[in-house]
Amino acid sequence: MWCVYILKSQNKRWYYVGSTNRLETRIKEHNNGCVKSTKSYKPLKLVFNKDFNSEKEARCYERKVKDCRIEKEKIIKQIEDKNWGVV
Repeated sequence: MWCVYILKSQNKRWYYVGSTNRLETRIKEHNNGCVKSTKSYKPLKLVFNKDFNSEKEARCYERKVKDCRIEKEKIIKQIEDKNWGVV
């Protein structure tokens, strides 16, 4: 099972979008400073993940979220609204 995930920096207003088939391990890698692009934003918290049946599907959705600012902002707004208790 593959998934697309979004991590949020707990120190800055910054989000990271990625995909993996080993989510728990990948989050640990991010928080241990093993990922260059997220190293200066740790600690990171998982705020979104969506499962896919194949790597191809996950990578296509990851690309959509990264390339389409509207899609990414929509997901982030839902996350923030949920955290503030807004439906």
